[in-house]
Amino acid sequence: MDAPAVRADGLTKRYGRTVALDHLDLVVPAGQILGYLGPNGAGKTTTLRLLLGLIRPTSGRAEIFGVDAWREPVRAHAHLAYVTSDVALWPTLTGGEVLDLLGHAHGAVDGALREELIASFDLDPTLRVRAYSTGNRQKILLIAALMTRADLLVLDEPTRGLDPLVDQVFRTYIRQARDRGQTVVLSSHELSEVEALCDQVAIVRAGRLVEQRTLAELRQLSALAIEATFPGRPPDLRGVPGVHALEVEGSVLRCQVEGSIEPLLRALAEAGVTRMTSREPSLEELFLAHYDRADVPAP
Repeated sequence: MDAPAVRADGLTKRYGRTVALDHLDLVVPAGQILGYLGPNGAGKTTTLRLLLGLIRPTSGRAEIFGVDAWREPVRAHAHLAYVTSDVALWPTLTGGEVLDLLGHAHGAVDGALREELIASFDLDPTLRVRAYSTGNRQKILLIAALMTRADLLVLDEPTRGLDPLVDQVFRTYIRQARDRGQTVVLSSHELSEVEALCDQVAIVRAGRLVEQRTLAELRQLSALAIEATFPGRPPDLRGVPGVHALEVEGSVLRCQVEGSIEPLLRALAEAGVTRMTSREPSLEELFLAHYDRADVPAP
């Protein structure tokens, strides 16, 4: 398919005077995993519902592989599978029967992959849904989505309620899906999960997209954290280009540096640094930094 997996052009949703999503422009290329980040109320779930054609946009357009999600929902849904954290299944059906039902609704299922997923996620498909824990019900939705090999997986907090071992299984299958050419849109509060899986990150705030970049690009635009130890009192680095957030504790100096690190290295060498460590910011630090400085005016 030549069209991107997801395209949103000026996508807007208003509820009376409340703006849930404000002129969102978003493109997700086919074969990539996009992490969609933002706190509660930022517009993440509204975005996903618009992409799924579950609600009508006030203005703008959402497309799935070039198909209008609102005007042609049946064609759009033929390309995707959806997982939500709000698990509502049929309590009297067994897990296997639910998978049968969801598979028939989608129309295409890889039977061998289904059995592999059931084993990997350690799900007993003979139990009735009412006997499952929340985590096991979530496993059903994950298996149902993955077994379709859908071109696009739309995942809204998909690992809520799962234990860490099962979460690792989930990550393995999401990577395999991407490697097969499938596209994934992953909305999650688990930033470590997004950092481990995603090719790109999009950050939404107050209904507006404030950033969409690869993790590498975000890190290049962000500060490098430095910790240096000296034989005596650390030097005064105020005025060194790019250096900020200075902290001194005894003979240890901590700071952040943006741009070229050479002026800082020269200053540290001249002061006789005995030990220095540096690290790139985590996704959590990147998210907080970009979210805090994002200039989003009130609607």
